[in-house]
Amino acid sequence: MSNKDDVVIVSGVRTPFSKFGGALREIHSTHLGVIVIRESLKRAGLKGEDLDELYYGMCDQAEAALYDNVNGRQALLRAGLPDTLVSLTIDRACCSSLCAVQLGRRSILLGEADTCMAVGAENMSNTPLLINGHRWGQGMKPLLVQDYLNPITYREYTPLGRDAGEIAIEHGISREEQDAWALGSHRKWAAADQAGKFNDELVSVELPPKKGQPVFFTKDELPRPDTTMEALAKLKTIYGSPTVTAGNAPGLDAGATAVIIMRRSRAEEIGVKPLATILSMASSAGEPRRMAELPAKVIGQALQKADLTIDDMDVIEINEAFAAVTLVSTKMLAGGDEAKWRKLLEKTNPNGGAIAIGHPVGASGGRILMTMMYELRRRGGGYGVCGICGGLAQGDACVIRVDGK
Repeated sequence: MSNKDDVVIVSGVRTPFSKFGGALREIHSTHLGVIVIRESLKRAGLKGEDLDELYYGMCDQAEAALYDNVNGRQALLRAGLPDTLVSLTIDRACCSSLCAVQLGRRSILLGEADTCMAVGAENMSNTPLLINGHRWGQGMKPLLVQDYLNPITYREYTPLGRDAGEIAIEHGISREEQDAWALGSHRKWAAADQAGKFNDELVSVELPPKKGQPVFFTKDELPRPDTTMEALAKLKTIYGSPTVTAGNAPGLDAGATAVIIMRRSRAEEIGVKPLATILSMASSAGEPRRMAELPAKVIGQALQKADLTIDDMDVIEINEAFAAVTLVSTKMLAGGDEAKWRKLLEKTNPNGGAIAIGHPVGASGGRILMTMMYELRRRGGGYGVCGICGGLAQGDACVIRVDGK
């Protein structure tokens, strides 16, 4: 089942995810990237010199500009990695860090590299307001300040929440079903947290001390396991959506992820233990308003490449960009069969998803991959597939196998 040219995952770590305006709001995402870069190397027993390439996913280019962009390059230098290390900063919206894994894997398969790191980092709380059109003077005209995070300002396309809600209705998925999924996400996170299931992937963040001893941020900040269906039902829909609310959508979050992948022969040569084998990856895109369908589309492509089916999967992770996305995509993967759909939902996001954990967009692809990998390892092995959609209907997916212990 294994060969020397397999691409294997040897490390996967993330910071806890912070809610909008929460514990991490004043820390630039590049600093969060430094933390996971260092920790992922430490856990794998590697040094910066062992890396051939580093790919860095980041979507929020307004925040990137605060550090003069090329944040992947800046993060690796701040982390103390060799200045000769080649890097690439990527913006494929929410798909960015899973795309980073794919680019590293492609380089390994082409024989251009043996070891690559894929990072994702975002801090939406740290995003600046924008003033444009005034560089050359506007006389007495008032300054126009634009909020980069407000989707209403992107006039050419409808807001993503509205699109997701409308597509959910097309697939016969109600507001109540979306609220129920959101509630389940919080409760599954709480059960997983209580069982210590996130310990394998988390690294704490030291916060700037205001006085006295340093404070460490150690746990996802967003989850609300005490919420109820009644509370969720009272929330108003947002952005003109028929079903999407702040309760069945993720927040505007902060956090970072890092995944290290290697050629199996290289891992064996230096004595690094593989955690999982990447069997296939895929990317896709479609009609912009149909973003909620993209995880199903791209997961199908990745499964076909691996010569596997959705029924072969032991764990499925679909990023909860909205509850609508996960429900629409799993229903499509079930071919519209109600009984099969319910069975797939039981395998999907078993420890909660982005509605509870958070969705720092550039980091989320790496997060769903490592969360799935560690869950399979706790189960003693098996197959998993993860999929994520990105703005204007992009998608990335990955199929992995975890061998039994």
